[in-house]
Amino acid sequence: MPPHPPRAREPILNLPAVITLCLVALIGIHAARLLLSDESDFMMIIDWSVIPARWSVAFGGVQVEDVMRSLREGVPEDTITPLMALAQFVLESGEGKPWTALSYAVLHGSWAHVLINGVWLAAFGTPIVRRCGAGRFFILSAASAIAGAVLYTVMNPLQVLPMIGASGAVSGLMAAASWFMFAPASWHWEGRLTQPHERPRETLGHMIRNRQVLIFLGIWFVANYVFAVVEPLGVTDASIAWEAHLGGFLAGLALFPLIDPLPARTKSISA
Repeated sequence: MPPHPPRAREPILNLPAVITLCLVALIGIHAARLLLSDESDFMMIIDWSVIPARWSVAFGGVQVEDVMRSLREGVPEDTITPLMALAQFVLESGEGKPWTALSYAVLHGSWAHVLINGVWLAAFGTPIVRRCGAGRFFILSAASAIAGAVLYTVMNPLQVLPMIGASGAVSGLMAAASWFMFAPASWHWEGRLTQPHERPRETLGHMIRNRQVLIFLGIWFVANYVFAVVEPLGVTDASIAWEAHLGGFLAGLALFPLIDPLPARTKSISA
């Protein structure tokens, strides 16, 4: 008898190339920072992160004195706190550095931070790429990152601590995926059930009535609250910018119907 042909091995993680590239970039950037001196790494964070007070002074008409006054509350006049020193250093040039609306998303505060975001990027970026292609994936990710940075700044205009991380972009991908991930399965023209990324997009009315979508959104909001307020088990080494998550989520939710190449689910007609 002829020998059986070797069975093709399925990859453990069947990720689109663009998602793999993004993961390699995020991990590589964080690893490369370990090779920098403390001073060089500090300057990279300052130059690439979102610092709301910097935007407020450069673009929002806020005076440096307003920021310093907010930092002096409850502090003796002749005392310079670390935050005040940081504010003086960051704000002295008056530059807004608008590119940080995107660049902050490639930096992370710890390995736990980059790995958690990487897992969510793989989980929700993959169906977006398979449905929309790499170009629209990058547009959606960039818009969500920018929206997260803007909302965080609006809600914390005098904040001088840097904000970094891909969570705003990832939240936008999660919101976009919720339009179709929980849609009812239908038959594909090839005679099989459709994959989630092949299903027609839900209408807003269908989403509101879809229990799986509501549970998913509820878990997302509760998780953001827990990690922002409770910070369980020491998983994070810095506070969570939930405002950036919310801004990215809302941007992804609003933008996806505009870039989705597939039509929305048709309304059922009762006889």
